[in-house]
Amino acid sequence: MKDIENKMTNFITNIIDKDLKDNKHSGKVITRFPPEPNGYIHIGHAKSICLNFGLALQYNGTCNLRFDDTNPTKENTEFVESIKNDVKWLGFDYGDNLYFASDYFDMMYNYAVELIKKGKAYVCDLSFEESKEHKGTLTVAGKNSPYRDRSIEENLNLFEKMKNGEFAEGSCVLRAKIDMSSSNVNMRDPVMYRIQKAYHHNTKDKWCIYPMYDWAHGIEDYIEKITHSICTLEFEDHRPLYDWFLDNLSLDHYHPQQIEFAMLNITKTVLSKRRLKKLVDDKFVDSWDDPRMPTVSGMRRRGYPAAAIRNFANAIGVSKSNSLVEYEYLEFFIRNELDEIASRAMVILDPIKLVITNYPENEEEWFDAKNHPKKDEMGTRKIPFSREIYIERDDFMENPSSKFFRLAPGTEVRLQHAYHITCDNLVKDENGNIIEIQCSYDPTTKGGWVPGRKVKGTLHWVSAKHAVKATANIYSQILTVDSLNDIPEDKEFTDYFNKDSLIKKECFIEPSISDSEPLSYFQFLRNGYFCTDKLSTKEHPIFNLTVSLKESKDK
Repeated sequence: MKDIENKMTNFITNIIDKDLKDNKHSGKVITRFPPEPNGYIHIGHAKSICLNFGLALQYNGTCNLRFDDTNPTKENTEFVESIKNDVKWLGFDYGDNLYFASDYFDMMYNYAVELIKKGKAYVCDLSFEESKEHKGTLTVAGKNSPYRDRSIEENLNLFEKMKNGEFAEGSCVLRAKIDMSSSNVNMRDPVMYRIQKAYHHNTKDKWCIYPMYDWAHGIEDYIEKITHSICTLEFEDHRPLYDWFLDNLSLDHYHPQQIEFAMLNITKTVLSKRRLKKLVDDKFVDSWDDPRMPTVSGMRRRGYPAAAIRNFANAIGVSKSNSLVEYEYLEFFIRNELDEIASRAMVILDPIKLVITNYPENEEEWFDAKNHPKKDEMGTRKIPFSREIYIERDDFMENPSSKFFRLAPGTEVRLQHAYHITCDNLVKDENGNIIEIQCSYDPTTKGGWVPGRKVKGTLHWVSAKHAVKATANIYSQILTVDSLNDIPEDKEFTDYFNKDSLIKKECFIEPSISDSEPLSYFQFLRNGYFCTDKLSTKEHPIFNLTVSLKESKDK
């Protein structure tokens, strides 16, 4: 996979290059991808995966897959397994470097005790509302908790009772003692532990107190000897707290360095696990891997190749300022990859019957067709031909414009892989709608390509006698606005959910693809790239539109 081996050059690699030159961290590079297992990861996470694992590969280092499982009420093993599968599918091998924050709970607890003993953490009994009031605002300093000056002995005793489950949820928390007047509100005595009497997927019922992410983050990085802790920009204001916790503990090796980069934002797309969960819970979509979802699992099911996602992530690069990327840019990489690997097939999405009147009624032929016009190694398939076929309805026009080069009364076109045909007659219903096109064929044009004989149009088709009914899921973006920032504050983002993001079409497919394996890639000639859905069966084939053949005219 050459794209994974391509070297990156950005402000992060500049930092790493300098660190290596200075022999910082003994010349090591250790990164991590630290998802919280509270949902399926999306393409924004895919960018982070490509960055962190890519840097480790580039510098012959290591990248850990670490689950930040510090909130048992929102996490479960389904999300853990889905994330592991997604990372592997994207092409990255974490090997034995699989970790859980919960593996370090004992160490975190002991480090918290150390801060208490140093007089730098205390148990606070303020309610949530009282704590919010004491914290102040961006322009108004906070005020000290009345419990801030508890003795070290009292805090140690209370913290142990918290651990032992002697207090109710919400009755108290452990807070760091920093500075309630700090201009950075994250430094105003942040919460380190809260009481949650919940079952944990990994530690079961051992704990009833759980660390907050800001406390756990740096400890996890330190334990794993992470050299460069790469986060999105939303954590930039949290970096002083990250450093404060590590600087105030007795540590025996180097201090990890937090570096922030801009998160990915894509037009007409939701990149928030909380919002994606709402789409699932409220039945706007069928599941986390619904092909409309920007989750890695959803994109895989829709037919996005892993290499295309990696190439996209590499192309958009890494910066320190947020921006909005057009979805069409992602689709550009999807097309490029699928053009190379997708087998060709003929499928009719909007059929109209065409009868070849001079073709024998009971006769049929089977033509050989390449699965890819430029790749002989992808082999060939047999395509049946008979007197009655289906073509796309918009491939015929009764009164054509001068720029219409497909089938019309009196015109000759080529049937892909078959013969030249000429339209002779139309059959209409009582309302004047065309229900059948009658044509004649030239038997000397077998194969469809005759030297020196030019026709302006080539049509794909499916033999009516051999056609297999299937469902084509036509997908488009889930939002009707470019960005969540375009939504008024008094509106829910679901008010802008695209109700036409899925349109199901009954179609006719050539029999060769009726029993294709899930995640088989196809280019349906002139219709787009499609992928066999995981629920597809030979009795009921289902295909998902991955991307159109060309960029939208509305771009």
